[in-house]
Amino acid sequence: MNPKDQLNKVIDNIEKVIIGKRDIAELSMVAMLSHGHVLLEDVPGVGKTMLVRALAKSVGADFKRIQFTPDLLPSDVVGVSIYNPKDMEFNFRPGPIMGNIILADEINRTSPKTQSSLLEAMEEASVTIDGVTMQIPKPFFVMATQNPIEYEGTYPLPEAQLDRFLLKIKMGYPTSKEEMEVLNRSQLSMPIEDLQSVISLEELLELQREAKNIKVDETIRSYIVDLARQTRNDPYVYLGVSPRGSIALMKSAQAYALLKGRDFVTPDDVQYLAKFVFGHRIMLHSEARYDGISAEEITERILTKTKVPVQRLVGQ
Repeated sequence: MNPKDQLNKVIDNIEKVIIGKRDIAELSMVAMLSHGHVLLEDVPGVGKTMLVRALAKSVGADFKRIQFTPDLLPSDVVGVSIYNPKDMEFNFRPGPIMGNIILADEINRTSPKTQSSLLEAMEEASVTIDGVTMQIPKPFFVMATQNPIEYEGTYPLPEAQLDRFLLKIKMGYPTSKEEMEVLNRSQLSMPIEDLQSVISLEELLELQREAKNIKVDETIRSYIVDLARQTRNDPYVYLGVSPRGSIALMKSAQAYALLKGRDFVTPDDVQYLAKFVFGHRIMLHSEARYDGISAEEITERILTKTKVPVQRLVGQ
């Protein structure tokens, strides 16, 4: 089975639970294939948690959930060393971060100190306890959910934490027809309980390797750099997209091309993904808020005015 068919099997399986959100399922797979992580922001009750559970079940992954609360400690996330008087040694008790697919639920309800405990794990797929570094099993994927920061009792994520997320996605409410289908499917039982894996972890790891081999023409790489640099020069922006953001856009475009059955990246891939990659990495001056300008609008403006490279034919 080719990669496109394998990935569509996973997405079709997720759609048994999450109705009418195929684009969100695709973007989640793009992040996973890119060894990246997703920040899923929306109001409560639209299926954020169910999406992560469906994704984990579809690929047969070890799923762990961390419920972020104001009193959560870093050791509750990464683990802790406990002294064993019998052996007269400290034994490491791993935290829930030591899994394949991690749901960081309502991440903005905990303190910045605890939020920062995810930084090393998300960047290097490892945790360091008492000076000892331990690798997290592969594949490793974090999907964090957060309610909009206008809600009471939340802490805005710092810039360094936001930059660790490959994509930021908003789910939105379902249509009336989709919501009726949700009610019909949930009347007797929850569809998530009957969901089975459709690919193995070994197949997922192979798909991640194949995504790295998707061709990115020099003109496409130059286009990505131009887009990122323009975010740094916009008068409304005080912190533009970092080189990590440029890499994130290239890697996500490679994964998206694989999902669509191509072995090369197109300018359309870059344009589609830019708003999900750049939006949370652009920090605005206060004047932008006064003028009603958002990071997404700045991204769209930059995409509009930046010259799009002409796609060269294969072999030229």
